[in-house]
Amino acid sequence: MRPGELRKAKWAETDLERAEWRYHVTKTKVDHLVPLATQAVATLRELHQLTGCSEYVFPGRDPKLPMSDAAINAALRRMGYDTKTEITGHGFRAMARTILAEELCIAPEVIEHQLAHRVSDALGTAYNRTKFIDDRVAMMQAWADYLEKLKAGADLLPFQRAA
Repeated sequence: MRPGELRKAKWAETDLERAEWRYHVTKTKVDHLVPLATQAVATLRELHQLTGCSEYVFPGRDPKLPMSDAAINAALRRMGYDTKTEITGHGFRAMARTILAEELCIAPEVIEHQLAHRVSDALGTAYNRTKFIDDRVAMMQAWADYLEKLKAGADLLPFQRAA
């Protein structure tokens, strides 16, 4: 999801039993489903104990409002990243898009649907009603598993592999 969508996520939009988050994408004006990997559900269950009294999953200093639009990049800067030259909150979308395609061999159309991009089709959107839900559920779990392995110190990126 886009950083703005993430920071405005509401508990009412999440269904942890079904492992999904549903919200309206303001940029493309469509309803969107984000399948939640088991790791995401576990993290959200923990987070709910802290922020569940707020409407927002990530409330701001005023719990009646979402966290600020600068919060994600500010957190990255506190972790030591330069948000002008290294990474931004929005940059994670491009990074995920690249790794999902190149490392996890996910079909581009599945990735594009998950990114809530309009997917061009030779027949046009009037005939293309695909959602790739099962593929997106599997992709999101594969992505979470990949990130978990990175966190554990596994050498998964091409430039980390021995030639």
